[in-house]
Amino acid sequence: MSKKVKVSLLDYGAGNVRSVRNAILANGYEIEDITKPSQIKDAKVIIFPGVGSYRSAMNVLKQKGYLEPLKQYLTDHSRPYLGICLGMQMLFDSSQEAPEGETKMSGLGVVPGDVIKFDETQMTVPHIGWNGRIVHQQSPVFKYVNQQEEVYFVHSYYAPIEEKNRDWILTSTTYGGKRYISAVQKGAIVACQFHPEKSGKAGLNFLKGFLEAVENGTLTSSTNLSVDLHDETSLVKRVVVALDVRQNDDGDLIVTKGDQYDVRENKKEGVVKGRGGVRNLGKPVSLAERYYQEGADEIAFLNITSFRQGVIEDMPMLQVLEEASRNIFVPLTVGGGIRSYSDPESGQIWDALEVASRYFRAGADKVSIGSDSVTAAEAFVASRGQKTGKTSIETISHVYGAQAVVISIDPKRVYLKEREDCEGIHVVVELEDSQVGPNGERFCWYQCTVKGGRETREICAVTVAKAGEALGAGEIMLNCIDMDGQCKGFDHALMRAVSDAINIPVIASSGAGNEQHFTDVFTSTNVQAALAAGMFHRKEVEIEAVKEHMSKNGILSRTWSHWPN
Repeated sequence: MSKKVKVSLLDYGAGNVRSVRNAILANGYEIEDITKPSQIKDAKVIIFPGVGSYRSAMNVLKQKGYLEPLKQYLTDHSRPYLGICLGMQMLFDSSQEAPEGETKMSGLGVVPGDVIKFDETQMTVPHIGWNGRIVHQQSPVFKYVNQQEEVYFVHSYYAPIEEKNRDWILTSTTYGGKRYISAVQKGAIVACQFHPEKSGKAGLNFLKGFLEAVENGTLTSSTNLSVDLHDETSLVKRVVVALDVRQNDDGDLIVTKGDQYDVRENKKEGVVKGRGGVRNLGKPVSLAERYYQEGADEIAFLNITSFRQGVIEDMPMLQVLEEASRNIFVPLTVGGGIRSYSDPESGQIWDALEVASRYFRAGADKVSIGSDSVTAAEAFVASRGQKTGKTSIETISHVYGAQAVVISIDPKRVYLKEREDCEGIHVVVELEDSQVGPNGERFCWYQCTVKGGRETREICAVTVAKAGEALGAGEIMLNCIDMDGQCKGFDHALMRAVSDAINIPVIASSGAGNEQHFTDVFTSTNVQAALAAGMFHRKEVEIEAVKEHMSKNGILSRTWSHWPN
């Protein structure tokens, strides 16, 4: 039996590379990290997991001296290379994701064409979620891939199909009426816009096919196929599972859930009078692995103790991410305490970018910013739309890209008898019959809260969402304190008000209690994903049952293979 090829991993230092590493290891291959330019020349196969912004990646390649050796490696298309996301985009001549004041930034110049931004007036941007591929070449990389399974995309820029790059196209994908290049191959150079390390079994099998073809020398044996350019792919709706993580009374990290943020059981002997112990629904990593096996499209770890001692010292939560990313190959979001803070004892200051970087390196794909986003929105509104470049949203988005920043909004209703009973600065919505106020109020505005719902601010959810988008966030996680833990369904009025006001994706949260609630929110609003926690933790509803219900009602969800084979 021949020894498996050693993979040279070009980690330029941004984004969640841990999951790519774990996906390679899961396929049984060893990894050698490229830490100096001279290693590129001697590499047997290079995998470049570009995660983050184009300008940051190109600048790092130049600063570390990787740029010219990499160009030389790619010159005649004969040496095995797999680029992921930015690792594909950087193969092109240029990208519009350029430094401020410039229209485009040069790339590696291997694939003809320019990378451009999706039109935000025509579609939701970023393109986040599970979408399909139309195959243009029959390639060994697809040996183990079920082509009916969707793969995970997260990007704002794309490579258009042009006559000069048609011979490179391995797959194409459609989104918002645009057909773009979602994978390329010529000779031994392969690259994909989607993330195989986040595409479940389909993604692992894509990596397996690529690496096996490198080993047996068949990688270059691809053939062109006849393609119907009228075929389209579909971005499906996502089912997200949230795990509220906190310490119990013994100091152990557990997953918990309660009604409107009350996570304690009823009175029990031996605990504080009138309050029970923290409700324990399982261990974070094992529970997350279960949901991955059952078909969750994304998993969110939400630390509801907000890192009162600071994330830098919060090793248990970082370890949760590290362990979870070993065996979970769908996107992981982490929230709670994403902010700048200072150590009261040492006086040392950490900014939000440093905090986020710890999470990304531990295995997170996205960070969810809560209270800090409300503060940033207040300042943005007060300055009449002036950006400082210093908010947590801006700094993290600048380095890691908008797709890595999620704004978590926790509003509560302020009921109104008449639409006019409110200051004009707030967006007022009309409530459905089943959700009128305690005194029959038909209208409300959604007041944002901070610190886990414990404090209110005079700013509405729609305003915070719009400010977050303007500052560089790529997605909104939209909660509703009034619906949390009630199992009566999502707040459709809130979801419509926010999703109709912005051009970035919205994840509906708070209130799910059965399969119908997912179908209802996808049918009645423009949200792209819906999140639940308690009903899954208590095994009242299975993820597969939710997707079956969606399918029966004409709502597309991810096609996935059950694990194990």
